[in-house]
Amino acid sequence: MRYKRSSALFAEAQKFIPGGVNSPVRAFKAVGGDPIFVKEAKGAYLYDEDGNRLIDYIASWGPLILGHAYEPVINAVIEKAKKGTSFGMPTEIETQLAELAVSMVPNIDKIRFVNSGTEACMSAVRLARGYTGKDKVIKFAGCYHGHSDSFLIQAGSGAVTFGTPNSPGVTQGTARDTLLAKYNNLESVKSLAVANKGEIAAVIIEPIAGNMGCIIPEESFIKGLRELCTQEGILLIFDEVMTGFRLAKGGAQEVLGIDADIVTFGKVIGGGLPVGAFAARDEIMGYLAPDGPVYQAGTLSGNPLAMSAGLAMLTELNKNPNVFRSLADKTAYLGAGLAKVLSENNIPFQKNRFGSMMSIHFTDEPVVDFESAVKGNNDKFKKYFHGMLREGVYLPPSAFESYFLNDALTYEDLDATIAALSNIVDDLK
Repeated sequence: MRYKRSSALFAEAQKFIPGGVNSPVRAFKAVGGDPIFVKEAKGAYLYDEDGNRLIDYIASWGPLILGHAYEPVINAVIEKAKKGTSFGMPTEIETQLAELAVSMVPNIDKIRFVNSGTEACMSAVRLARGYTGKDKVIKFAGCYHGHSDSFLIQAGSGAVTFGTPNSPGVTQGTARDTLLAKYNNLESVKSLAVANKGEIAAVIIEPIAGNMGCIIPEESFIKGLRELCTQEGILLIFDEVMTGFRLAKGGAQEVLGIDADIVTFGKVIGGGLPVGAFAARDEIMGYLAPDGPVYQAGTLSGNPLAMSAGLAMLTELNKNPNVFRSLADKTAYLGAGLAKVLSENNIPFQKNRFGSMMSIHFTDEPVVDFESAVKGNNDKFKKYFHGMLREGVYLPPSAFESYFLNDALTYEDLDATIAALSNIVDDLK
């Protein structure tokens, strides 16, 4: 494949945009080479500026669960745009989407819309602190909750130490209020709870992690986490920006059988437009302005175009819940096919999958947390990514990102993807 125009566009973008991109993973720093510039997309396929067609396995990092340019969503946005793009005033469609979302998700009474997953997680933590009157928050190494200061923290010398900033611009004071635990390690959380007893407002977690590859929580870990939070008066926040309305109508809460205290959403709830949200029971949401003292606001929150896309998407999923089974089956089929090729060629790997999220890690060891994820062979991943790209398959350009399948993918597409791996497998030996 040729990427002459994409490379020229990237060179031009670098003159005016930091790194040439508006989100770092797009720059291909983790895999090398120049990023692909997309011209248009339809169904399961991307069409780049050089005229190449690519089978898409990121679906705009999750939201396009029914495929690109899904007609009911596109039509809803077009019709709404004809009536105006933004008002800064309440509209009926905000309530319609809120009512639908609350009806689909267990254990929430009210929802507040924002403009991104980052904003949703930031607001959820502020609400938790305001509700509990406590300052500290536990997060897990390898979980990403957006780029607000509280979340850009890496582990210190041990699980019970304070974190340190891993981005300039994040203050030491912010770092001191963010505690780091290990995913799938309940003891690390208990140690933090003991060392900071009575000071922890919330634990925030990706219930199925997607930012260190797809990592599945052990049953005893996620259940024990819920029990610990209840015992210690700590709010449990599920960051369902990735999993919400993707794994099931009720997201990870439904499939895991665990009730969170606050849930954040993004991706699917916006149908491809910028939307985030956070939700909880009445007694918690009652602390939010204008009803309560915890302030949160946004000029474009509840934007009518974004609300129309989200309402169209959730309406389709609500009336056709079989899509979740269909997607899970397709993801299982793809994963089995890729695993067969790698196994037959004696290439060490781990395949993690939950529903329509999946990742391949080039390592002998099970991948259960960030520490085990980083042991993967990144040089081999780079060859894998670029080899599949040459074959017309677009995978996440990072070893630490989940695949997101969309239901427009056919089994012929999946077979072509498996065949593509067979064609490049010698490069991985």
